[in-house]
Amino acid sequence: MKKISAQHQWTLGLSLIAYLFAGTVSTLVSVYLPVIVNDLKGYRVPEQELGTLGAFVNAFFLYGWMAGGILMGLLGDRFGRKKILALSTALYGAATLLIVFVHDWRLMMFYRILAGLGVGGTLVLSTVMISETWPEKSRAVIQGILSVSFPVGIVATGGLNILFEIWRRAFWLGLIPILVATLMILFLKEPATWNRSASQGTKLKALLHPPVRYNLISGILIFGSVLIGLWGLFSWMPTWVQSILPEGYAGTRERGLTMMLLGIGGITGGLFSGFLVRVLGARKTLSLAFTGLTAVSLILFLTNPRFSEIIYPETVLLALFFGISQGSLSHYIPELFPSPIRAAATGLCFNIGRFFTATAVFFVGSLVTLFGGFGNALLVFSITFVIAFLAVYFTRAEPERQLPIPQTVP
Repeated sequence: MKKISAQHQWTLGLSLIAYLFAGTVSTLVSVYLPVIVNDLKGYRVPEQELGTLGAFVNAFFLYGWMAGGILMGLLGDRFGRKKILALSTALYGAATLLIVFVHDWRLMMFYRILAGLGVGGTLVLSTVMISETWPEKSRAVIQGILSVSFPVGIVATGGLNILFEIWRRAFWLGLIPILVATLMILFLKEPATWNRSASQGTKLKALLHPPVRYNLISGILIFGSVLIGLWGLFSWMPTWVQSILPEGYAGTRERGLTMMLLGIGGITGGLFSGFLVRVLGARKTLSLAFTGLTAVSLILFLTNPRFSEIIYPETVLLALFFGISQGSLSHYIPELFPSPIRAAATGLCFNIGRFFTATAVFFVGSLVTLFGGFGNALLVFSITFVIAFLAVYFTRAEPERQLPIPQTVP
């Protein structure tokens, strides 16, 4: 077994911190949004206007995230994993720090685009760094741990909201990613696989090489399907819970507990995913996760016409399978591609689906009318897990040495 060196520990530690604070930065504006908008506008903003501004702020961040994941992945293959990971981490840190001094909501939205660019790049490059540096025997476990640090960062956002009543103080948090980026430049090394591929030179047209193209399409389809299913279910689960409670019942406890259980189950599944991959392999683990997601969705939305306590364990089981899928995909997707184009291909797989996700979730309202209720509408989103299952089944997941791509000298 390859020994865990100090370099491995630096890579894991800094990647974990960058990943975790990416989760915090992603939701920090949402937590403080009503206070921020009222402060920047100089008056109490009506609820409708607040909703519109909030939608723009969040949309700009998500589109920045998508663009950052793709762009930084391309740059990571060209200029190096360490350099672009550090750049991405510093970018979302600086964009967050600048909000401390902002006095115009339009400028704040621009900073959120920059933060999205950085977050998208950080998630892709940290995943690729671990994939190319960590010993193979425990790599899947470490990728699972890395994947759950993002939702842990989201949970930490709630703590910041309690700790800092004045919203500008919370955004000084941006100093930490900047410090992490500095440590990356000082202490991390480029993976040996990237150094070898950089010396050979590979053009982006290699992404269209038949074996690579096949896996690229499959990866985009798998990850995009899971994202649509995730946001469809998780975004509307509280509303579904409310819809099956007695009319006039507040449902505050039921909705809040459901969301907490979704988070806890997802984190637990992500931590557990690496051990399953070691025993079953990535493809079988993903097949198990997508089968479980489909089955639990059917049980949850078909057998609960009225609210009962059984919904709680079913919710945990749903989130557990989702966490397993996310942790496994963090290991599986980068392994589909050879090192010279791994970051670019991973960035495309992780982020192309985000555009369709943002679009698809808006159709829930129409589906509710069409299928006669939130339960039936959310059941439609579980079809995406069947698509992901089929895409995994047909993916050619050969090791890098069996997946040649044309090499070119720059």
